[in-house]
Amino acid sequence: MADSLRDQLLKSGIVKQVREEKRPSAPNSGRTPAFKKGSKGTKARAASSDEVDLAKAYAIRARTEANERKQAEREAAEQARLKRERKQKIQQLLQGKALNKADAEHVRHFEYGGKIRRVHVDPAQLAALNAGELGIVQQAGRYVLVERAIAEQVRDIDAHLLALLVEPGAGGIGDDGVPDDLMW
Repeated sequence: MADSLRDQLLKSGIVKQVREEKRPSAPNSGRTPAFKKGSKGTKARAASSDEVDLAKAYAIRARTEANERKQAEREAAEQARLKRERKQKIQQLLQGKALNKADAEHVRHFEYGGKIRRVHVDPAQLAALNAGELGIVQQAGRYVLVERAIAEQVRDIDAHLLALLVEPGAGGIGDDGVPDDLMW
């Protein structure tokens, strides 16, 4: 029973013997403290191994993040290109086909984008619009009155730009003279 706890742990193999690694603190002209020869290699290898693993992990993470950013940029550029192409197709489709009249005296209100909008029409256009023979397309901040076939083509290209297209027979003017599709 003369063995100390330290000796018992060493004999069981649970703990390895650790040598004193500190030297008396003597000035060594600003250099790091020197270690004994026997322990320098294992500690240096263990520290550098951890640093290498950590450095690899950071490099992999940085590479992954860079790839994700590049992929997001490519997707955004592709979406912008598709949007430009749709806008150009609609512009070509609507060119010369607008039925808006500068001297129209009636106003047709409709809901678009969560707000009440309006377009000026003459009495014949108002009747055709309410019957579903004409439609309204939003282009470059304006509301363009077009024939039903053109409005349906616009809906096929980009449904968000179709502001109003009444289904034939589905609605019309109510008894109070207000279109059924317009809620006040």
